[in-house]
Amino acid sequence: MNTIRVGVIGVGHLGSIHAKIYKESPNCRLVGVCDTNQESLNQVCSNLNVAGYTDYQELFNKVDAVSIAVPTSLHHKVATEFLKAGIHTLVEKPFTLTLKEADDLIKTAAKNKLTLQVGHIERFNSAFAATLKIIKAPKFIECHRLSSFPNRSLDVGAVLDIMIHDIDIVLGLVNSPLKRIDSVGVNVLTKFEDIANARLTFKNGCVANLTASRVSEDSMRKIRIFQEDTYISLDYKNAEASVYRKIGLQITKENLPIEKEQPLQKELESFIACIINKTTPLVNGQVARGALAVALEIQKQIWKK
Repeated sequence: MNTIRVGVIGVGHLGSIHAKIYKESPNCRLVGVCDTNQESLNQVCSNLNVAGYTDYQELFNKVDAVSIAVPTSLHHKVATEFLKAGIHTLVEKPFTLTLKEADDLIKTAAKNKLTLQVGHIERFNSAFAATLKIIKAPKFIECHRLSSFPNRSLDVGAVLDIMIHDIDIVLGLVNSPLKRIDSVGVNVLTKFEDIANARLTFKNGCVANLTASRVSEDSMRKIRIFQEDTYISLDYKNAEASVYRKIGLQITKENLPIEKEQPLQKELESFIACIINKTTPLVNGQVARGALAVALEIQKQIWKK
């Protein structure tokens, strides 16, 4: 395959960044963008000098791949149509609203032998990548993901909006089945949960405590990982990581050297590389489904209460 022709469906805050990265990438060519909001569409088209469409079906015969950054409720419908049209697809997180929708997309992509990737961006955070070789057998993991009210992505609650990032990371780090999930949460400014806490207990004894809030004054995206004789502190926001080790009776601290890169750029470059090389994405449909299943159970417990 020659240069990958790419389109972006949904050019709000996140989709417009997708479009800019594709436009500047030497490995693909941004062919067009689509949005039903004419103002957003015009702005992106003007800034990037790219064709704009209000009907995404007009891109079917023009692109080899797309990024889908529309509201979550539309993920399944839009992604299905592109996959059936033979187009490689990246769907922003959360993957879908239901497991049935997720299974359907996974099946459709496999049937058509297409790349299906889901946008779990923290997997591409350079600080996280730097700690992977150190993380062996976590015993306790603590995650805090706090932000001010976003005024976007309000078609889902804090669990599917932001906590799902940490769910995906934790599931990837702990090599053990889940044994128990305990969750609490409250709505503050929307009809969905705006603050949530979940405790995940794994069969191997590891426990993960996850807190997510989109009504906090300060922004924080941190994870702390405790394992035998080692404590790892990771700041996603500032791309910083420190490792504390017990050596004899002393505790030593090491700040890991990190080459700061743009995670979304790495994610999209990986998507294009998977298409070209016919390799499996780091977060394929099946991996994203696992995180979604846990997120939906957490959400279910919160809504019951």
